[in-house]
This record gives sequence, C-alpha cells and structure tokens, in this order.
Amino acid sequence: MPQGGVEAVDRALKILAAFATEREELALHQLARITGLHKTTILRIAASLERHGYLRRTGSGIFRLGSMPWRLGGVYRRNFNVGDAVRPILDGLVEATEESASYYVREGDVRVCLYRRNSPRPARHHIDEGEHLPLDRGSGGHILLAFAGAAGALYDQIRSTGYHVSSGERDPDVAGISVAIFNGEGKCCGVLVLSGLKSRFTREAVDRFLPLALTAAQRLTADLGGLWPERLQPAMAVASE
Repeated sequence: MPQGGVEAVDRALKILAAFATEREELALHQLARITGLHKTTILRIAASLERHGYLRRTGSGIFRLGSMPWRLGGVYRRNFNVGDAVRPILDGLVEATEESASYYVREGDVRVCLYRRNSPRPARHHIDEGEHLPLDRGSGGHILLAFAGAAGALYDQIRSTGYHVSSGERDPDVAGISVAIFNGEGKCCGVLVLSGLKSRFTREAVDRFLPLALTAAQRLTADLGGLWPERLQPAMAVASE
C-alpha cells in the first residue's frame, strides 16, 4: 500500500463507512456500489466484522451496523471536546492566511465566538472568545440566519453554496469569509469565519482564501462527526455595504 497500512483493514473500514450515508441497512449490491468492492470481497470481510460485533446480517441478507460502533461511539462522545477539534482548524487557517479565524454558534438573537485565534499581524481584526455579535450583519451571522430558514435571495444563495463573503458590513474596515459547519443530521450547527482588514481582502486574496476556508470547514464538519451536504455547489456570494 503506497500510504502504509493494511489493505484488508482499509476495505473493512470502507464497508463500515458506507453506513455514514445515513442508511440504516444496505443490501450486498448497494455495498458493492458504494464501496467499489467486489461482492465476494464484501462477504468475506463482512463475516469478520459480524463476528466482532461491527455488522449484523438479517435473515434476508440485509446488512446493518452491529452494537460495537454504538459502544465505541459512546466512549468517543464521553471523551470528546469540541475545542480539541476546532482549535487545530483555526490554527491551520491563520498560519495559511495570516488573518484571524473564529468559530461561532447561535445563541438566541446573537452569535457567540466560542473559539478564536487572532492574526499575528500588528494590524488585524481582533475580538475575544465569548464576545457576542449580531446575526444580521457580517458573513457569519448571515450563514446562521440562512440555515435557520431566513427568506430572501441572499439567503437562498447561501443555502446553495454553504458560504458567504462580506465586506464592510458590520465594520467598515473589516471583511470576512464564512462557511457553515454541519452536524450529523446535516443541519448547520456553527460557522467558521476567516476575517481581516478590508484592504487585504482583495478579489485575489478572496480567491486564494475561499478554497482554504471551504476545505477547513469540510474537515471540521467531519471531525465533529457531521455530514457535509452533497448538494452544496460553490458560487461566489459577496455582500457589500
């Protein structure tokens, strides 16, 4: 294997990952289509997974997850800290862009900065963890409103892309790129924001920053156990004053 590891283990994990499509049960032909593995390979590996409690097979030959993933999930949830997943993502964005990165969630009629790493530059957009900001101004607020069902062309656009770029909306000197973060049910549970001085968020900079922010958001969604919606198709959405 070019990247190291054991091929049979990789195949077994691919079979288990097929159930991340939110399907409670899968037939053999469905597993073959999703994983790209031959049916005889799936049957051979599934026998081992079933023996150890990771899969179970019904009398009609349908596969379901066994009890072991549920037990391991419980251990994971008891030991999981959101900050352990968020902070490395913020660190990576700041190191790649030298701008500030934040993670916000909605609380009532405001958004709260739960985690933040400020830019290392002397001139920067600076806020502290715990600060409350409005929902109706700034790219992060618009993301949270959009996925809460707000009406209008702006919010339709955000729901179709998963992100939003704003310039000078909340603060005339600040611009931001925000991307939605999704939970295991595919619902927006927070927002990842990259922000900085408006003068530095040129079209060229945004074109470079946006793929980094999207990649970081997809990785954070996965690290938090969420599902990135397949329907999201990137398209530029810029809001100015």
